[in-house]
Amino acid sequence: MRQLQIKYWLMPILALLEGCSVTERSSAGSSDAESAKMTMSISRELNWDTLPNGDAVTRWILENSSGIKVTLIDYGATLVALEVPDREGKTDDIVLGFDSVAPYIAETSPFMGATVGRYANRIAFGKFSLDGKEYALATNDNAHHLHGGDVGFNRVLWESEPLDRDDAVGIRFRYLSKDGEEGYPGNLSCEVRYVLSGSELRIEYEAQTDAPTPINLTHHSYFNLAGAASGATILDHELEIEAAHYTPVDETLIPTGDIDPVEGTPLDFRSARAIGDRIEDIEGGYDHNFVLDSQNGSLTLAAKVVHHATGRVMEVRTTEPGLQFYTGNFLDGTLRGKGGTQYRKHSGFCLETQKYPDSPNRPEFPTSILLPGETYSQTTIYRFYTE
Repeated sequence: MRQLQIKYWLMPILALLEGCSVTERSSAGSSDAESAKMTMSISRELNWDTLPNGDAVTRWILENSSGIKVTLIDYGATLVALEVPDREGKTDDIVLGFDSVAPYIAETSPFMGATVGRYANRIAFGKFSLDGKEYALATNDNAHHLHGGDVGFNRVLWESEPLDRDDAVGIRFRYLSKDGEEGYPGNLSCEVRYVLSGSELRIEYEAQTDAPTPINLTHHSYFNLAGAASGATILDHELEIEAAHYTPVDETLIPTGDIDPVEGTPLDFRSARAIGDRIEDIEGGYDHNFVLDSQNGSLTLAAKVVHHATGRVMEVRTTEPGLQFYTGNFLDGTLRGKGGTQYRKHSGFCLETQKYPDSPNRPEFPTSILLPGETYSQTTIYRFYTE
């Protein structure tokens, strides 16, 4: 792939070129307190891969002088790689993913790195009622609807363009989910922005609709702070979740409607402890929605993960009321990722910021219904440092 060095403001003019990259620029007063001057760059590869229908998949790369490198594709508005330094300055890719688009398209795709919607998590029996009308959705998780259905937001091509801010670089993804898509009502116009600023990867979501509809967008990366290619599990990662309650589920992972305390259960991560400490007490592993202590929509710390061997630390901040903690329970070694890495059970963990599962059928849960004239808006930040 031919790479051309260009000035940032020339990118729209050169959009038809085979590939392009952006020269570094500097920003004084970066939001990263550790650096008074941050250099940043965006690069683009217009033909990273091709979909079965012939459409080209574009790959974007964001970098800055904190040592973080973010790789995204417009198929599924997906994060395919996230390179972060350890305490010795050694950089590793810490998210599971693939070297080509084919595994992301596959029916068995586990949503690695994807933007998930129109409704993340489960809706019981693929049905909900709204304004007196019942809607039927795809049932792609046994009898239930999961992560937007057969062709959710992770399986569509998003429009993408560079995003430039004073102290950050990013990519803006846009997608119009048409009325009736996967059974949902209303034309839903969505925007997702991945923004790299200092040591933070910020994901901003916005959406508008022309008819009442449920919406619940989230990010679905599988993280492994030891390195995605390390072959290690995430059981030695130390986790803390700012949640005193969770939503219990039945045997098919549908919420019962109760909100129970985590105290005295294997789900109590209010104090930091290893993920593997009590995972054997949870059949299959963790796949639970935590009711975050902060419920006022402010951007608040939700979770912190520490990997002591590398010194890497990841903090998650969000405006959302819930956090789904999932430990890669269904990875069984059949998937091979970047560089041929075999993804086995517990090779990665997900921390999915979200509304509660099955909220359209649970009026006692925080509402997930978006109305015409309103704007759905949420922000999640993944912050990285070492200790």
